[in-house]
Amino acid sequence: MYDSESALVGIVMGSDSDIAFMYQAVDTLKEFGIPYEVTICSAHRSPDRASIYASSASERGLKVIICGAGMAAHLAGVMAASTILPVIAVPLSASPLAGLDSLLSSVQMPPGVPVATVAINGARNAAVLAVQILAVADHDLATSLIDFKEKMAEGIDAKNRNLPSLLDAAAKK
Repeated sequence: MYDSESALVGIVMGSDSDIAFMYQAVDTLKEFGIPYEVTICSAHRSPDRASIYASSASERGLKVIICGAGMAAHLAGVMAASTILPVIAVPLSASPLAGLDSLLSSVQMPPGVPVATVAINGARNAAVLAVQILAVADHDLATSLIDFKEKMAEGIDAKNRNLPSLLDAAAKK
């Protein structure tokens, strides 16, 4: 549901090389029927574009911004400094430090500029968190989240039912 006109969630990447990581956020928002928009803004190579995107997000109807960036990963912080909307950082493992640098850049924000941060390469969880934020004011979406969590629990129940055969197979190795 790539629709800038009615988008509720903005997905922002520092580079087109981040698409492979961030597509899970797109896919998850589609699963919940949440309209979204996607753009590339770099905190370092296009800081004015990043600031304008964040400062105009609310008036364009966005409710949450998800930012995926690797290495120094200042994108989420730049966005959070320029908007009152919730900003969720997805630190990406696009560096020799396997994303640890991105994680630390995302979580070490100064007081008054919070950035919610998910796991390294955790774009799916970032989207689920965005859905949870939106569901606070949307009963139907809250019901969809309840169904989503019930399906996850059912998956664990199915795995438990299959556990004896998995243990038997492991013992034969």
